[in-house]
Amino acid sequence: MFTPQDLEQIISHGLDENGIRQQLKTFENGAPFTQIVRAASIGNGVEFYDLVAQKELAGYYDEKKDQKDIVKFVPASGAATRMFGFLHTFLDDYNPEEDGLTAYIKKNGLDSLKTFFDNLKYFPFTRLVREEIRKQYPKYKQSQTGLRMRCFVSLLLGKNDLNYGGMPKGLIPFHKYSKYTRTAFEEQLFEATQYAAVDGVAHLHFTFSPQHLRLFKDAFEKVKNRIIKKTKVTVRISYSFQDASTDTIAVDLENKPFKNKEGNLVFRPAGHGALIKNLNEVDADVIFIKNIDNVTVEEHIRDVAASKKMLAGRMLQLQHKIFGYLDGIVKDQITQERLTEMKTFLWKDLHIKEIPETKAGIAEILNRPIRVCGVVKNTGAPGGGPFWVKGVEGQLSLQIVEISQIDTSDPRQVGIIEDATHFNPVDLVCGTRNHIGEKYNLNHYVDPLACFISDKTVEGAPIKALEAPGLWNGAMAHWNTIFVEVPLLTFSPVKDVNDLLHLAHQPNA
Repeated sequence: MFTPQDLEQIISHGLDENGIRQQLKTFENGAPFTQIVRAASIGNGVEFYDLVAQKELAGYYDEKKDQKDIVKFVPASGAATRMFGFLHTFLDDYNPEEDGLTAYIKKNGLDSLKTFFDNLKYFPFTRLVREEIRKQYPKYKQSQTGLRMRCFVSLLLGKNDLNYGGMPKGLIPFHKYSKYTRTAFEEQLFEATQYAAVDGVAHLHFTFSPQHLRLFKDAFEKVKNRIIKKTKVTVRISYSFQDASTDTIAVDLENKPFKNKEGNLVFRPAGHGALIKNLNEVDADVIFIKNIDNVTVEEHIRDVAASKKMLAGRMLQLQHKIFGYLDGIVKDQITQERLTEMKTFLWKDLHIKEIPETKAGIAEILNRPIRVCGVVKNTGAPGGGPFWVKGVEGQLSLQIVEISQIDTSDPRQVGIIEDATHFNPVDLVCGTRNHIGEKYNLNHYVDPLACFISDKTVEGAPIKALEAPGLWNGAMAHWNTIFVEVPLLTFSPVKDVNDLLHLAHQPNA
């Protein structure tokens, strides 16, 4: 099937022929759907703690954290293109000489565009755009409204201007304070000082795109002293790129390897699931995971930090018990009473429904990475949530499942989705070291079947793309998983530029 040129390209990409053939087989057979059995809910897979218990868990974390290595892991390679999607469409479609702006918006039902223009003063980047307007368009104020708004958007997104459409999302100004604005990147740094610092230092690891590295490094140099001055905490960052060897081959609609106009095979990044390789390189006792765009303004940070500490306290609490049990098994100090206690722990705390009878079987379950996942009450936002899932061997487990993993042509599966009470905001605290301090190899706990096939285009031609099991989906399928309800205020992502108008992104609103 592959020519010598193809094989050379595969090898130079860090891939191997057998791996590519396996990917082609997945395209041919299709990615299997995840079989959800029921939605996880409070008392049935989701834990809920009142304020007293939350403070106790946060206090437990505060007591233990100074003896721990702590890292905050932030996937940050996403571009802001989709964030400004409707504004790109406006630039492409709107001609102010043919249509008045109000008529154009009304004729096309563009409510998002109207919301954007009606609220320009609340966006943190408006001052920067207006500075450019004064430089480049001295007669701006005398122009008709449609021309002015098209000019505004052009300066905001234009490649030779602010170029926000081509910037990484993490470097877009998100919040406007009295003396300065903060990007999502800076808010992540500031937030980490409030719960992830040990001995006055907070460590963060970001996954950047290589082409954006210099921009992030320059941004860090500009803000690090401001953070130190405000928090008395030093922030140190490390970074990695999504490895090209995790890319997947693209195929045509007949599942044959797709070649571009130059006759080369096309490989595509395999989605955020490929970042399990990056996460596997992070060696720490406690790893917080949060998406770059899920931030809030400073006045809410104390509540956000309290929630993070609660999750981390629950993780350390569970880990303390697990390590004690494993130590007892290794030393052969497990009485019958202790064995019964361990089985109860597996059932009640780790939500394991098939309890092994032997110490070795119990040890195998206990000796895994652990994650405590914050989940919020379902608000109807698109995306995944916590479900009880039936594995290929019939075993039940708690998993974060995306809707795209579920067979929505099956009415029973749709009914379970509709019953879901909670949503996944990507708010994880992970323990990736074992009871003797060794780092787990996270690649051993991935479910390779939990992948995605999506429709894309290359050079205008339709193709199929294969995405690796999602970082918090199939990539963590065989971890011990705990779901804990967290306040809705901890979930404030910016998927669309108008999301910046929400209260979570408006200081003193």
